[in-house]
Amino acid sequence: MDVDVEQIVRTYLKDVIVLPLATSRDNQPWVCEVIFAYDDELNLYFRSLTRRRHSQEIAANPNVAGIIARPFRYGEYPHGVYFEGTAKLLELGKGQEKAFRVMQDRLHLPDQILTEAQDPNGNQFYKITVREWRVFIKANEDNSHGETYTLPWGEAVHA
Repeated sequence: MDVDVEQIVRTYLKDVIVLPLATSRDNQPWVCEVIFAYDDELNLYFRSLTRRRHSQEIAANPNVAGIIARPFRYGEYPHGVYFEGTAKLLELGKGQEKAFRVMQDRLHLPDQILTEAQDPNGNQFYKITVREWRVFIKANEDNSHGETYTLPWGEAVHA
């Protein structure tokens, strides 16, 4: 069975606004939830204070992973979209405006979030560049355990 991983990813992204984001530093994992938006190239954007644990861990180790999933009920088959990539703090004049537009369009955030990002103590914009998407789905009724399908992504694939 052919599975259109990119279409599944795009469908999940439009239906979910919060994602668990995994970071690590010194071999210690951490997970938090962030409200996110995405662009046409499937880059993910979120805002955070630089003093938060996940922000500090991104500064030390930009490798991140996450899941985008809709809630499911008991008896329903779980599906999920997973990713691996790199996250970075967007500096003033280097991507903040795009992150602002993407987040404002999707989440209807106020105009002052861009001004707030100019204050080092305010919420800052972060960008996640995904290098691989994975989807876990039940592709057909005969498949009682589900399957994982992978889609390499990012600069290496789309250069």
